[in-house]
Amino acid sequence: MKTSQSSAAPTALFPRPHDRTRTDDLLTRHLQDAHARVVAGSVTPTLDMGAFKAELAAFDFEQPRSLDEVLAWAIAGLERGIVHITHPRYLGLYNPVPTFPSQCADRIAAAFNPQLATATTSPVAVELEAHVIRTVAQRAGFPAGSAGHFTTGGAEANNTALICAVTRACPGFALDGARAFDGRPIFYVSNEAHLAWLKIAHQAGIGRSAVRLVATDGSGRMDVNALVREIAADRAVGNTPVMIVATAGTTNAGMIDPLPECAALARELGLWYHVDAAWGGAAIASDRLRPHLAGIEAADSVTIDAHKWFATTMGCGMIILRDAALLSYAFQVATTYMPSNQRHLDPYVTSVQWSRRFLGLRLFLSLAAAGWNGYADHVERSVATAQYMRDELLARGWAVVNDSPLAVLSIHPPFGAPDARVIVANVVQSGQAWISTAVLEGREVIRACITHGETTRHDIDHVVAAMQAASGLAA
Repeated sequence: MKTSQSSAAPTALFPRPHDRTRTDDLLTRHLQDAHARVVAGSVTPTLDMGAFKAELAAFDFEQPRSLDEVLAWAIAGLERGIVHITHPRYLGLYNPVPTFPSQCADRIAAAFNPQLATATTSPVAVELEAHVIRTVAQRAGFPAGSAGHFTTGGAEANNTALICAVTRACPGFALDGARAFDGRPIFYVSNEAHLAWLKIAHQAGIGRSAVRLVATDGSGRMDVNALVREIAADRAVGNTPVMIVATAGTTNAGMIDPLPECAALARELGLWYHVDAAWGGAAIASDRLRPHLAGIEAADSVTIDAHKWFATTMGCGMIILRDAALLSYAFQVATTYMPSNQRHLDPYVTSVQWSRRFLGLRLFLSLAAAGWNGYADHVERSVATAQYMRDELLARGWAVVNDSPLAVLSIHPPFGAPDARVIVANVVQSGQAWISTAVLEGREVIRACITHGETTRHDIDHVVAAMQAASGLAA
């Protein structure tokens, strides 16, 4: 006589509950110890890649290994084999150390693994994300009824804005693509904007030549007069302008385009007005910094990356639209196999994505734990720390050539020092800090972004000393 089993036998993939708890506790200790070593160690990789590749090649997956062993091996590899954005002297690419609540959110989302394609299968998760989007929209000054969704990052969010812009400009685009336009669709960004816009234009099917890189005013901000001339020239040859993109926090220098002027021009000409505030958008949390974003509330759409200055874990962007119905129109599909009763709310018919991870919990837990005031303290502290670095560099003869209200510096070396590229290479090679080069208004600069929530003035002293040493100058 056969006996029924009440549960499946445990395996390496699905171990017993007490084994999961033991491994989870072990993993937490490993990660805490690794983070302590990272903060005290080199910002840059120290791994022998030849030895690592040999070890990696031994994983032929024919024979299983202990998960405890593999976890320790993987953590050790990452500890020594990546540039550490979690290090307080990483002054890099707007990817700061993630908040602890957002790290907790990743563990919760991984455990429940909800599928956010539909509100039917994940009603709580979908509504929670929608609530966060509505709250951020309200904070940015958007009207009631605005909507949006979480994205994998700024590129997807900006792509969503472009799809909505061309769809509104020519409803036939949804069915026939760019050939539905009478003239070539064109949109406008400054030549200091993120060049992901070229890839976005390619993906949207209107071609990279549809991107107009508008001249700046000498400070890194879009020149509105040049923008007016570009639009007029396109209309004169039969092209169809569809969108003006203003950047609120350029990558190279943290400059904010003239948002009110761009908004007024877009309104006058009947164009979509989008604000790419992927990293600068977190300034909405601060009453003191919010005035620098005046004009963002007039946008048809805005991009804000939670994984940048809002400091969630990676892969967490947001797109917010004034006209919520346009999202459904632009991305609507009809299926018989999706369990959907409220299709106007379902993410799979209001976004580029279909299967979707529960991203919004990261920002929800962070906002719930810290509140807007906590985030205001976070961004204001970053700006104050950047000002401290500016003062320390100026006192030593360095020049800071950008005038951004945000937490990024564009720096020229002192007279007689090596050029920016040499200095940056020396600093990075030392492992003491991570800075980068950029080009601002045609000149190469050293770029330092201070958005790490745990960077102290003591860390800045280390970075400045490393820059001095890399330049052959006395500390």
